[in-house]
Amino acid sequence: MSVFLWILFGYLCGSIPFSYIIAKFKGIDITKVGSGNVGGTNVLRTAGALYGVLSMILDLLKSFIPTYLAVKFSGTNIAYFVAFFSVIGHIFPLWLKFKGGKGVASTVGTYFALNPTLALIFYLLWLPLTLTTKYVSLASITTLSIIGIISFIYSPSLGLLNVIFALISIYKHKENIERLLNGTERRTDVVEIFKKSLKK
Repeated sequence: MSVFLWILFGYLCGSIPFSYIIAKFKGIDITKVGSGNVGGTNVLRTAGALYGVLSMILDLLKSFIPTYLAVKFSGTNIAYFVAFFSVIGHIFPLWLKFKGGKGVASTVGTYFALNPTLALIFYLLWLPLTLTTKYVSLASITTLSIIGIISFIYSPSLGLLNVIFALISIYKHKENIERLLNGTERRTDVVEIFKKSLKK
């Protein structure tokens, strides 16, 4: 399988708009509610815990699967390209006129495929930050940045890839960063969302 076909495979997998599809099952157009972002957090806020978690898992898997297959059948170097373009596919999906999400769950999917330890570290940092600050955006960009730095311990190439992912995430969260700085960023109480979903 040529490098181009691997890259195309990664992009097309990443481009599947699971968050949009899952929200539609509840009759919600995720692009027109909440933040309008086609991502798991917006689904979590607007459709509830079950739909949000399912969206996040599927967004993670759509980058994990092509990256893992690339590692297994073509080696790590090609897998880096597949990982990158699977995340790009999520951010710029073919099926939604190239208007997608911010790529956090998809980036974590590549962690699981390339170095599962990084995925574990991500959740060990991200979850407490999310629960304590209630700012998903802050927790995400902070944790992705830390992972980018840590990755150099394992490999310069992996470090470079994950720093690029962190920079992409910071860029995609630029409006969130502005709201964080001026104190208007929306808080997300994950525990409360789960409590409400369990009562239904």
